[in-house]
Amino acid sequence: MIRQFELVERVKSYDVDADEDAINRAYVFATKYHGSQKRASGDPYFSHPVEVAGILTDLKLDHNSIITALLHDVVEDTEASLETVEKAFGTHIARLVDGVTKLTRLELQSEESKYAENFRKLVLAMSDDIRVLLVKLADRLHNMQTLHFIKKEEKRRRIARETMDIYAPLAERIGMHRFKDQLEDLSFAQLNPEARESIVKRLDFLKGEDEDNLAKKIIDQLNKVIKENGIEGEVSGRLKAPYSIWRKMQRKAVTFEQLSDIMAFRLIVKDIGSCYQALGVLHGGYPVVPGRFKDYISTPKPNGYKSIHTCIIGPERHKIEVQIRTQEMHDIAEMGVAAHWSYKQGGEHMEGRQYRWLRELLDILDHASNPEEFLEHTKMEMFQDQVFCFTPKGALLSLPSGSTPIDFAYAVHTEVGNTCVGAKVNGRMVPFRSILHNGDQVEILTSKNQKPSPDWEKFVVSGKAKACIRRYIRLQERDQYCSLGQQMVQKIFRQEGYEFTEKGIEGILGKFHMDHTDDLYFSVGQGHHTAREVLVAVYPGARVLPKSNIASPRKKTKPSGNKENALPIKGLIPGMAVHYARCCHPLPGDRIVGIVTTGKGVTIHTIDCDNLVNYQDTPERWIDVAWDAAEFEGSHHTGRLKLIVANEPGCLGGLSVVIGKNQGNISNLKIVHRSMDFFEMMVDVEVNDVKHLADITAALRAMSVVNSVERARN
Repeated sequence: MIRQFELVERVKSYDVDADEDAINRAYVFATKYHGSQKRASGDPYFSHPVEVAGILTDLKLDHNSIITALLHDVVEDTEASLETVEKAFGTHIARLVDGVTKLTRLELQSEESKYAENFRKLVLAMSDDIRVLLVKLADRLHNMQTLHFIKKEEKRRRIARETMDIYAPLAERIGMHRFKDQLEDLSFAQLNPEARESIVKRLDFLKGEDEDNLAKKIIDQLNKVIKENGIEGEVSGRLKAPYSIWRKMQRKAVTFEQLSDIMAFRLIVKDIGSCYQALGVLHGGYPVVPGRFKDYISTPKPNGYKSIHTCIIGPERHKIEVQIRTQEMHDIAEMGVAAHWSYKQGGEHMEGRQYRWLRELLDILDHASNPEEFLEHTKMEMFQDQVFCFTPKGALLSLPSGSTPIDFAYAVHTEVGNTCVGAKVNGRMVPFRSILHNGDQVEILTSKNQKPSPDWEKFVVSGKAKACIRRYIRLQERDQYCSLGQQMVQKIFRQEGYEFTEKGIEGILGKFHMDHTDDLYFSVGQGHHTAREVLVAVYPGARVLPKSNIASPRKKTKPSGNKENALPIKGLIPGMAVHYARCCHPLPGDRIVGIVTTGKGVTIHTIDCDNLVNYQDTPERWIDVAWDAAEFEGSHHTGRLKLIVANEPGCLGGLSVVIGKNQGNISNLKIVHRSMDFFEMMVDVEVNDVKHLADITAALRAMSVVNSVERARN
């Protein structure tokens, strides 16, 4: 364990202005409050915060970070309160300590929920000061280094999985590759010890052979070539981490022996110009492996990483990967944001493009409905490889691999995504499902009248896009269910001859264990409660009804024709509170009936749909509904036609022409039976209403190749 004076000396060695007294007081404070507590290893507990502080001194962090490391567990694991810390060390330190502290008193349903909530708090804290994340990563690194002392294998694996899923990607996102490699390798040892042991043995075997001599020969020859061309620089080499090797084996589906880049070679030069000069020398002197060149200097990674990567058939005819960078680039590549303390003396920790991802995590946090959803989207955001695209003005955006124009739109701004109506990629209009590639220029077309489509969620890949779309759908669904539920309640009151008042509804909220009338309407709209239950709660005398007023299912198959009693489906978005049955494909103009389905709102059927027989025993689920002609004018609905057509050349083309000339649009076509003479098929056509479908049907019947056509009812 690092002693008190040693810790102070470490900090003073790189920061002569560090507050020595505060560090000493924090060391004593942690020792006092942790007292006789022990770790699983049997060591005194305060050895942990001291070792975490020691890890941060290797990164040359400021004295506030060191003090935070010493105190990071006192609020969670001792009797010390945050107020005690604030009184002893000030508001700034207390805020940093609070950011690292877990939520221990939060009552949540599951361990996963608890972990997700803790991570949510960490993101909020590190958005205020990135040093919170640095302390947390150092804390996790030391915990992983001592993880083998925990006796329960299940607990060890859970902690290792958390580290692999969240903390290693976070370390990578802020450019701390040294931390990332250590965290991944320590997690790998717990999650897949056999695989790691196998790779380590193979690496040891290679070292035992002539691998070291071969690497030395390659390094010497590369250094010679560089110096002969007047470039100041030094080539070095190192074996890749076991987990990095194993992941590449899995991704490329190759064996250990087939890997060509087990060792990475690095060339450190004095400036950016020398990087490109050295690249020219290497490409001029050795064959280049196609498709393996990447320039992260002109296009840095989101975390600020800069380097040139190339792969050549180098000395000794070996295929080798070479990274070319300056010393500053190398330090930032290894230590990431922590290196900025050396080069920029701290400064603002949230400025620059490299922290855009953190702001995007905050956007996801804002749009997620619960901690688990936030954790899901965050994993998605951090684990995927990047693709770089440009706005029309030349601004560079990094997106997960496989992104679409919708992902790009949400990366620009949430409102741009919500109002996106079209996209141009490299000047050409493309479908929303199109996959973006590196270097694409993307222009997003917007309209104030556009709203996100639930279908977008099926193909977007970025966490922010999914979170924003889900949030919009969630809010719209609630509004739709509330509106539907209120209409259903008002209708039953009007139908039974009782006065409807909001005051009356408020008076019975307690019976349903709800706080607001909207909650009750929402529940009725979803089908969890019926409108009659609300009526009976307000007017208990309505409980017993004359038999003549109870509609039988057979009577229900004949609509009342009284539009005052019918519930208009005006303004209700299909797919949310209202669903159109796929068995009968109701269209504006059809006589319809609504069936309340628990958790799904109302499903609209045509009045002669065969499936209504399934609801004969539950008349309380039937509701009268009616189309609102003004609302659905110009809208598109799907009608299904059943056709028998002659098996002749050009037959399908003729059908398409007739449907198109009648302003219809084929959305789906399925051949259900074929013979030598005739095809039987189902055709889904987008139409305005039932009259529009009838016009198309009449036009099709006039075709000589059409044997029969009728509206399909199932």
